[in-house]
Amino acid sequence: MKQTSILKYALALLPLLGSLYAIADAPKPEQVIKWRQSTFQTVAWETGRIKASLDGQFNKDEVSKAAAAISAIANSGLSGLFAPGSDTGKGFHDTSISADAFSNTPHLAELAGNFAKEAAELNRIAAAGDQSGIKDQFGRLTKTCKACHDDFKRKD
Repeated sequence: MKQTSILKYALALLPLLGSLYAIADAPKPEQVIKWRQSTFQTVAWETGRIKASLDGQFNKDEVSKAAAAISAIANSGLSGLFAPGSDTGKGFHDTSISADAFSNTPHLAELAGNFAKEAAELNRIAAAGDQSGIKDQFGRLTKTCKACHDDFKRKD
């Protein structure tokens, strides 16, 4: 009977121990900033590939690969890139995010959801290879980027 009680208490403490481990192992804000900067630099590179193809010699395969990468990033749980404490500091360079992103998380989540939705739709259209449809959807996707920059990128 006594062993059962000890086991019950030990099992009850496991979540607490896991939480302590997670806190001790949490990434430093500088690392989160680097991840955020890397992620959005990759999105910028991939959108550049799509724009170059739409403006020049259209390459369905390149556009499809770029759209798939953007969709994967957009739907990967970007909220982890906005961890508390990562609103100021330096990753590869000084962060340009405004503090509003951390105080208005419902709006940030809404914008991220819009980005994910439009990225998934671009991926779907790009896989079909419809150049006109890709161009229209690419415009909708980049509007989601602009909306976030307008609301949450520091202006200084």
